[in-house]
Amino acid sequence: MSVSWAEKTGRQVARSPPVGGGGAEESEVAEAEVWQIASPRWNWWKLPHRPTLGEKGGKHSKFFSCLNKRSGRIPYLRVKSEEAEAVFPSSNLSEDLRAEKISADPEEGLFNQMGNISLHGCSKSMDDPPITSPRIKLSDGRHLAYRETGVPRSEAKFKIIIAHGFGSSKDMSFLAPQELIDDLKIHILLYDRAGYGESDPNPKRSVKSEALDIEELADQLQLGPKFYVIGVSMGSYPIWSCLYYIPHRLQGAAFVAGVVNYRWPSLPDSLTKDDFRKNLVKLTLWLLKRTPKLLYWWMTQKLFPSSNVMEKNPVFFNDRDKEVLKRTPGFELLSENKLQHKSVFKNLRRDFLVGFGKWEFDPLKLSNPFSKNESFVHLWTGLEDRVVPIELQRFVSGKLPWIKHHEVPHGGHLIVYDSDVCASILKSLLLDEETCLSTPIC
Repeated sequence: MSVSWAEKTGRQVARSPPVGGGGAEESEVAEAEVWQIASPRWNWWKLPHRPTLGEKGGKHSKFFSCLNKRSGRIPYLRVKSEEAEAVFPSSNLSEDLRAEKISADPEEGLFNQMGNISLHGCSKSMDDPPITSPRIKLSDGRHLAYRETGVPRSEAKFKIIIAHGFGSSKDMSFLAPQELIDDLKIHILLYDRAGYGESDPNPKRSVKSEALDIEELADQLQLGPKFYVIGVSMGSYPIWSCLYYIPHRLQGAAFVAGVVNYRWPSLPDSLTKDDFRKNLVKLTLWLLKRTPKLLYWWMTQKLFPSSNVMEKNPVFFNDRDKEVLKRTPGFELLSENKLQHKSVFKNLRRDFLVGFGKWEFDPLKLSNPFSKNESFVHLWTGLEDRVVPIELQRFVSGKLPWIKHHEVPHGGHLIVYDSDVCASILKSLLLDEETCLSTPIC
């Protein structure tokens, strides 16, 4: 390691050697210089050279991103994996972080100084607990954590993958009776979507990537050529993605209190013009894109009562939902304690931007993936759902008549926490059996 800049700065600065080890021309293109300031009080803006992310010609212009660690505010640079093979953090960081590749996410420029690290193959934040769940390694190097329940895979007649909702995880409750699961020989696979729980974040998250994650998960766990999928709340957009990108892999699909994206082209303004949720979503999208730090502060500050997070807001839940929230953790990642972790907030931000952003296709123009009626797509909604109004769900099923719509009387948004509803979901999906719990909409 060579020492330089001592005369200019009065501090000791260590520069890493070139990664490639080639000549001068090669190192000018391929070398990724990583500077580490020895002083714990040194801030990046005191450096003699202050390149920005968009600065042309700056030798750090492609990968400059300073992360201030809360303890000591020690800066170091985030480097694109194709330009460098290592990051050299200061000595007080754990040894297992030294050899990790840290990918730059252009969408997170506004968060580069928020003090979190997104890593592939280890905990998403240095404050995260150690990983204990089984995980698979995807083709892009990320890991997905999963949880299995029901009968063993080798004995299963029906295999189902469940995508959890916003702020939830693979540990969500799907309260189907164990007796029914055993009788029908059902194997249920729940997984942490990218960035949630013990799964690595996906800096390139998109609607399509959600379906590809599900497909690769099914292949690595050898679920077979076809499988069932269920999407709960925000977990519905991965199911829409499956219907569009991998319909040939599906044996059946179900939406449970599925979220509707107000940006779908075929969704008429006349249906949503008086819906306060539409304006709330638009405002949230604007804040997440333009001023994410401000929104983060607002969601975590304790000065004003209006900062209550979703799980405490009665506007979105009916009486049954409130009873559910009293006895279950609900949206555990939306609690104030969890939102204090900036890595959690960053992942929720990315998930929201994709789920309610512009999609590559219009779901309301999809064709029936089961044209021979060999199976069906089901939509389960609560008549008193205050998160996604029943009028939107009826419009969706009206535009797509091949979807079987079931309305649960007195049900709110959290119908998945009702064991009778879960049993009905499985019977309708696997056996095409109607129950008296719901009102089928033709």
